[in-house]
Amino acid sequence: MSESADARYAAAPALPDILPPVRVRTGALGFAMRHPTMAIGLAILAVMAFVALFAPWLGTVDPTALAPAKRTRAPSAEFWFGSDAFGRDIYSRVLYGARVSLLVGFAVAAIASAIGLAIGLVAGYVRWLDGVIMRVMDGLMSIPPILLAVALMALTRASVSNVVMAISIAEAPRVARLVRGVVLTLREQPYVEAAITTGTTTPRVILRHILPNTVAPLTVQATYICGSAMIVESILSFIGAGTPPIIPSWGNIMADGRALWQVKPYIIFFPAIFLSLTVLAVNLVGDGLRDALDPRMVKRL
Repeated sequence: MSESADARYAAAPALPDILPPVRVRTGALGFAMRHPTMAIGLAILAVMAFVALFAPWLGTVDPTALAPAKRTRAPSAEFWFGSDAFGRDIYSRVLYGARVSLLVGFAVAAIASAIGLAIGLVAGYVRWLDGVIMRVMDGLMSIPPILLAVALMALTRASVSNVVMAISIAEAPRVARLVRGVVLTLREQPYVEAAITTGTTTPRVILRHILPNTVAPLTVQATYICGSAMIVESILSFIGAGTPPIIPSWGNIMADGRALWQVKPYIIFFPAIFLSLTVLAVNLVGDGLRDALDPRMVKRL
């Protein structure tokens, strides 16, 4: 080949970089930059979990100890959040109350999601059971969750476990309806029809092809159920139908202070702030999960 041909086929010179190089952020900082809403919610939840787990070592006293001589004390160096009508330290009761609210919230989210997932999968895939199951779910959903939980608590004795089961039964129909809607869409997909054509059994189709695709919406729904369960538990305790009064929970603390609200508002103010922050954190995590799991809302930073 001649020298002119070699020059003709020589490699073109490299073009200068016009755009800056893409930097992939990793670690906790990268996660916070990509999903700031979820990061804020997780940070608040981490603080609440820390408070609940290490409450005995955070300057607290026995949350059930009575001190009539020190009742209704205003916030001070001795009582950081004040004391209630029985002389109990509100700061200690609020910190220990985080255990009840977090336990109820996460337990209800797990149990209601499991029950609703099973019902939704069966109702959405087995056509002849769909009408029967969903009419029962519609009947339960027609009753406000708080009223249904009160009715269920009236049939049992007051305890944390009974509160968890009552709220779970009230929240499960909403999960079932969500999962059913997802299954109705998935069962018409070509890969599901191909699996049925090849002789795959119904349980295997549900477990291998349908169940994994329900995880994303179910996870987001579980976060909202967690926040709703905390509020319902507080309402039940506030009206005397939830956890026993001896157990320090945010609802019980507010119930003890409602008679003194006009003169001692701090008795209700501090547990209400902790409850609001926790529910807000759970909802922020749910919004962040929705954005992260929805491919149409993915943002590249």
